[in-house]
Formats: sequence, structure tokens, C-alpha cells
Amino acid sequence: MGSVDLITSSLNSIREISDHIAGAILYVDAGCLEAFQLIGAFPLLLELGVRAICSLENLSLLDAIVDWNTSLAEPATKIVIITSRLLSDAHRYILRCLITHRTVLHCAVFTSISEIAHSALIDSPLGPDAFHEYHSLLLQDYEEIVKRHEKEGLLTHRNSEHIQSPDSQNTKLSSEDNIWSGLDTSYANDPNIEASPSKRNFYADESVSKEDGGARLSISVNHFPMIICPISTRVFVLPSEGTVAESRLSNDNEESLSPGLPAISTGLPFDGEDVPPGAILTAHFLYHLADKMDLKMEIFSLGDTSKIIGKMLTDMSSLYDVSRRSKMSAGLLLIDRTVDLLTPCCHGDSFLDRLLSSLPRRERNSPAQVKSAQSSSDHSPVTVLRPPLDIKIPFDSILSKEGTEKRSDQIHESIIAFISGWNSGQPESDVAELANSNKLNSELGTLNGSFLSNYRGASYLEALLDRGAKDGALLIKKWLLEALQSEKLSMNSKARLGITSASELRAMVKKLARDQNSLIRNRGIIQLVLATEIALSEPHSSRWDAFVSAEKILSVSSSDTSQSLSSQIRDFINTSILVRSSQQDKMVGSSEGLLNFQDALLLSTIGYILAGENFPTAVSTGPFSWEEEHALKEAVVEAILERPSSAKLRFLHGLENDLEANSRKDDEKMKMLLRRFLMILMINGVVGMMMRRIIRMNNHTSRNPVLKEGLTALSKLGSDTYSRKGLLYKLLSALLAKYDIPGLEYHSSAVGRFFKTGFGRFGLGQAKPSFGDQSVLFIFVVGGINSLEVREAMEAISENSRPDVELILSGTTLLTPDDMFNLMLGSSDSMSLQLK
Repeated sequence: MGSVDLITSSLNSIREISDHIAGAILYVDAGCLEAFQLIGAFPLLLELGVRAICSLENLSLLDAIVDWNTSLAEPATKIVIITSRLLSDAHRYILRCLITHRTVLHCAVFTSISEIAHSALIDSPLGPDAFHEYHSLLLQDYEEIVKRHEKEGLLTHRNSEHIQSPDSQNTKLSSEDNIWSGLDTSYANDPNIEASPSKRNFYADESVSKEDGGARLSISVNHFPMIICPISTRVFVLPSEGTVAESRLSNDNEESLSPGLPAISTGLPFDGEDVPPGAILTAHFLYHLADKMDLKMEIFSLGDTSKIIGKMLTDMSSLYDVSRRSKMSAGLLLIDRTVDLLTPCCHGDSFLDRLLSSLPRRERNSPAQVKSAQSSSDHSPVTVLRPPLDIKIPFDSILSKEGTEKRSDQIHESIIAFISGWNSGQPESDVAELANSNKLNSELGTLNGSFLSNYRGASYLEALLDRGAKDGALLIKKWLLEALQSEKLSMNSKARLGITSASELRAMVKKLARDQNSLIRNRGIIQLVLATEIALSEPHSSRWDAFVSAEKILSVSSSDTSQSLSSQIRDFINTSILVRSSQQDKMVGSSEGLLNFQDALLLSTIGYILAGENFPTAVSTGPFSWEEEHALKEAVVEAILERPSSAKLRFLHGLENDLEANSRKDDEKMKMLLRRFLMILMINGVVGMMMRRIIRMNNHTSRNPVLKEGLTALSKLGSDTYSRKGLLYKLLSALLAKYDIPGLEYHSSAVGRFFKTGFGRFGLGQAKPSFGDQSVLFIFVVGGINSLEVREAMEAISENSRPDVELILSGTTLLTPDDMFNLMLGSSDSMSLQLK
């Protein structure tokens, strides 16, 4: 059997649909685009004959005239749509594609959500034959819209209309607003299309034409499971804007910390109807991923949500696994993120973690554009907004030289002239407004993109995954020096030695980007260098170091007394009142301190988790005395009153205007005192709820005695260095050493169940396999994995002398400490769809 390679498997999956995409306009949604960027799929797509790659959510009439393949002179007759969403969620966009491209005769729709998964969701509008049902629905909706707009004179017959050139296309742009207006206000945005397709006749004639004798539109609906975001050949996460990652992992109950995290494990079984949609979709995704990669899995789980996913995987294997082809044996370990909340909250020694925490990300699609698959249920729709892996790099900083200002003005004028030409029918005032907009200037200075997992044969990210902060920066510097040498550029001899600094990297990378050809040839390493420069510059470097120091202080205090720990947490909160918010720091370019109020709340969460490990208490109570809890609560209330900007926190949603009014000093004294008193009463209530949520984090393992026993046993293994590692390192080390872990559940494979129910009656039962005995170890963290955990897991494999083991690490998303804060206590903006 060959070795596992996630990037190669993803590219091979694209090759398998080459017949569909050759000569087609390819539409991908945001989740699919994120995945394709990471695997470097665009050169392959061009090689396979794709005419153009366009955004599914932001399609335009101009997409029809974009052509990467100049040998194709005729208008496109087929489109391919690849989505990481449910078909019902992508339906409006797919419908718009068909209406926009009126010369298209063939449309192939690929979704990463399997047909069985579509029907498995309780609130799904599609049934067991989901793909066939959607095929009929799409044809019927398309035909009705075409007929409606033909009557209105907005559309003409498919065969009589061709897109010849930009000039001919330009004459049609004036009607674009009318077309979209008709779609937006009537059928394409009708919620009944997505929420209640079952009311339609799915089994109508599948060969539909607009008029008798007209060309027929051919549509196919297919499954495309390999939409993943590989960070390396053996580490991946799910697309941030795909349905699987966005679906809730826990229901709204006492055990839930956040819809984006599994519920706290209690050891109690799930009711069939209470299984969160995220768990269902994750199980189906993992089953089809393993099947695509020819893996035969022995399944283990740790945590309640992982347990139900493991059970569903086992059931699917026994029902649907009828393939006779040879498969590689693998052990799959599912772990609930809530079993270990501490590791992703802390700022560990991981270069990639530090890098991602410092970089700005691409803005997500507007939440208003995202419709929940559960929107038809009685519960409030919940969509977990995961941070995209697409990052922003300020390339303008390395292009500054004499004449840059003049060149930038020329670029700006050229862009305005181009837009003016396409929008000649618009008023001149609109063009003038665009010319003066700051947004255009801002976009010219940054490039969106992602760190390519495999850039020109160099696996940069894979090499950085197991590096600490200092080693990672030195490795980046080494690559930069090699690139300079390859370009035959002179280098300062001092640049070869010493600690890497942001200013040193800036000077070297500007030399490498001296001209356009060198910039293009070395864009991969230049991107990494610029990202490293940001991480090493202020205030990012000082803020990270301040977190590291603060977390060490909390760790030391937690080994002392609860009074010492609570006092330290209170000091962090009080000190944060003197610190400006992060946005204010960026505006003024300086900082009065390092850690703000939100940072102090994250440190408070870390302190409570440490207290739960060192001062175990009853499930319903916190680790501190009543007096200590009251003092902490008062400190938080006072910080909120002093910092109205903290109103963006999720637990303060609805109090923003009151907090802003309270900060004004223009009222009479008595009125100000009364308003402050009322605010204290309101804030006390919401802060009390927030504190109870943090206490649940403190007791996140206490509700399941068996699980607690297993985690306690893990903490006692190894040396002091071992004790400072995360749970994943400890668990993997123990399993490789063949220890039994209480709470770790084994789910019988299909073969094992056969022996248990068949030959097992005659004493031929199958022994329980060991996870550590498998040649391929596949670990999936439900709720998200952290870069530090990836590094430590690699260390565990190396320290246990198992070079024969192939380790695959994955999770729902790639978590940084700031991401964990947003999941548990984050801003109302980033979690807006989770609020009732």
C-alpha cells in the first residue's frame, strides 16, 4: 500500500471529474475556493481545460466572457458548480448561474455533502433519493423562472442569444439590475425553494426545454467528498464556510459551552432526535473521506459527541461498505474538543500558531447571505462562523521605492478607467465616488490568499508545523537566504548569524522583490517572510510574550492556593482597564499596555480551567470561595463600566446602547448616578451568567466520572516535561505504549461485529484491537485542532520510536487562542447567528 498524501488525493479527485470540467466555466463557493487555494489546484484546473473559475456567491454577467483557454472561441455551453454546502443552501446561487448563462446546455453540480447525509438531517427538505429529488427541483424552478421572464421580455430564447465579445456583452449590462431584481424579489430568493421543496413534484419530466423544439438543458448532481483544507500532506481541517464546519456541534442546553464546540461529556447517551447536525455531517464526511482514501478503520472515541459519531460511522460501515477492493488498515481516534479546553486557549511554543494569531483574515461572506439548514425548525437557526484560513499580506510595503507613488497613481487611474468603461451606463458621480474611495486604495495594498501547502514542490507549511517560535523564524530566514543566493544577489554577512528580527527580514525581502520577475518566482517565500515580519513586529510580538508570561504566572499560582489564583485573575482584570482596546491601539499607533479586557477574560478562563484541575469541587459550584467569586464578579462589572467598547462581547448583547449612554458625562449628577446604578444591576445579571459559563468550563470533565478517571491517569504518566504537554500528546503517547485509557471507547469494525454475532457463538471471537498497533493513525478533533497539538503529536510519534506509523491529524477547524475566546465568550459580531 502507498503512503497517505492528502494533497495528492485532493488533486486526483479533481482529475477524476476532468471530463466534466474540460471546456466549462467552473463556479466554486467560498469553502471550495479555500480548499482549492491550499492544495494549489488552479494550475491543474487550467491544465484540464477549465475556461474560467468564478465565485458562486458573487457571480456576474461578465463571467461568461472570461476565458483562460484562448483556444475556445465559442461561447461556453456547460458550467460546473462545486459547493461545500447543502444543495438546499446553494440552490439560489445555482439557479442564478443557470439564468445568467443562457447559452449553457449542460450543468454539473458537485457537492461535498453526500446524498445519504442530505437525507439524514432531521430538518432537511430532501429525502433518501436526495440527488434525484434536487435534480427535478432545479429543473422545475429553472423552467418556471425562464417562462416568467420570457413573458416580461427580460429573457430571450437560449438558441438565439450568444455572447460574442465585450462590446456585445456591454450592451446587456444595463439590464443586469432588472434581471437580478426580478430574481431577488421573486423566485430565486423565495425561502420556499430551499425550505420546502418537498411540496413540489420531484418526478416531473427531467428533460425540460423552454419551447418545443428548443435545446434541452442537461443537469447532473454528484458527490465530491474531497473538499478539505490540507495544511500539509497529513494535516487538514474543514473549509471554514462549508456546511460541515458551520453546523452546530451541541444543542442549546446546560452542557453546551458554544454551538461551535461539542457539549460537555456526561456519559449519558444521546436521544436520536437530539444529535446535533454537525455531528451527523462529520460522521458522513469521515466515512466518505476514508472510503475515498481506501482506509479500513478501527474506530475509537473519547467524549460523548465523538462517541455518537463513532457509532454512526460503525453503522454506516456495516450497511454501505460493500467494496471488494483492498484497503489500508487505519485506526481512527475521535476526540471531543471540550475534553481539553486548556491547550487551544494557551499561547504555546508553536511558530504557525503565533503566525496565524497575528495575521488579518479574509472577511467572510455576509451572515445575511448564509441560510441555516435548520431554518425551518422551531429552534433558532444557528450557523457557527469559523475564521477563514485565507490571510491578508501587505505586499505594498516591499514595493516602495522611488517612483512608487507615481506608479500607484497610474495603476489607480487604470482601474478607474476600466470600471468606467464597463459601467458606462451609470452616472458619472458613481465613478467619481469610486475613484475617491479609500477601500480601493486599501485593497491595492494587500493580497488575499493562503499559505500554499505545496508551493513549487516545497512543502513550506509541513516544515513549519513542528517548529517552535524561534526555530520557525530561523527556518524562514534560511529559506530567504537560499532564495537570495539563487537569484545571485549579494547578502550582508551579518544576515547569516544571530536572532531573526523584523527589520532584518524587511531589508532582505525587499532585495528579493527588486523586480516583477523575481517577485513572481519567489512569491511563496516572500509571502511567508512578510507574514513572519508581522508576527515579529509590534504590538503582536509583545502581546504574545505578555500572554506567555501571564499564563506562566497563572500556572504557578494554581499550584499554590485558590486565593492566590483568584487574586492573580483579579489583578489581570483590573490592569486591563488601563489598556486601550485593540482597535484604538491600531488607530493611534501606540499602546498604553499589552493585554486588554478581552485578553483578561481569556486569561480568566484559563485560570478557571487550571483551578478545576488543581482544586476539584462539586459540579454545581466553582473552584473559589463565595468571597473570591464575588470579588472577581465585581472586577468584571467595573471593567465593563469603564470600557464601553467591551459591549461587543456576546454575553453583553443588547446592552450596547445603554453602556454607550452610561459613558457620556453630559447629564446632571443625580441622573448619572441613577443610570450607573441601573447599569450595574443589568450587568451583574449578564456577568453572573457569564461566570456560570466559565464555571462549567472549570468542571468540563467532572460530569463524567469514567472520563475523569482516564484524564487523571494520563496526567500521572511521565516526567514534569510530560505534565506540561497537551492532552493529545499524552493520549497518543499512552496509546502507543499500549496503556488502557478509561473512557476511551472502541467501536467494533464491521468484521468485529460479524465475529461477535456469528462465529463468536462458537468461541471464535475477535480480540479488541489496539489503536497504537495500526500502521495509519487518523486523529480527528471534533470542534477544532490547535497548531501546538499538531507539533506535540509529531513529537509523541518521534519519542516513541515509531517511524513506521503514518499520522493523519485533523479537526473541524484550525484554532488559535483568539478563536477559542470567540467561541466561548466572543464578540456579538462574530457569533451573531447564534443569538436568539
